[in-house]
Amino acid sequence: MKVSVKKLVFAALCLALCIVLPFLTGQIPQIGGMLSPMHIPVLLCGFLCGWPYALAVGLVAPLLRHLMFGMPPILTALVMTFELGAYGAFAGIFYQILPKKTSCIYVALLLAMLAGRVVYGVASFIILGVSGTAFTFQAFLSGAFLTAWPGILCHIIVIPLIVIALKKANLMPND
Repeated sequence: MKVSVKKLVFAALCLALCIVLPFLTGQIPQIGGMLSPMHIPVLLCGFLCGWPYALAVGLVAPLLRHLMFGMPPILTALVMTFELGAYGAFAGIFYQILPKKTSCIYVALLLAMLAGRVVYGVASFIILGVSGTAFTFQAFLSGAFLTAWPGILCHIIVIPLIVIALKKANLMPND
């Protein structure tokens, strides 16, 4: 695998954003839970750097943030590790295999978000089950879709706009 300095810098920036962005919503945990600020840089990393870099950022960010600040709580951080890793990897994979049309940015994002939510459900079921907490299908639907809709909407609006702007500025290291 060829390592690109530009991709490493973008991935490091995305990791730094994963650490910093939750501070914007940290004062009101319900808002942070709805907007999912750590998801934005991980998904962007998939588009910018490709799946290996985004997978690494997604796997590292929740645990690093937990070690640094105690948030998210450890069980949540473990679930998020798998979820964010999946988001980043799938965003990178779908963006790579789909045509480089603007509409395909949205398709790749939506597919990555759906795949990441499935991984969230499986990881939650296993990790919470091992810890003695039941994770029902209703809890999955609530956490993955019902309470998360503001973040889903935010991601669908913000991420493609950033990717499109970076493409126009010829700053996409993955293209």
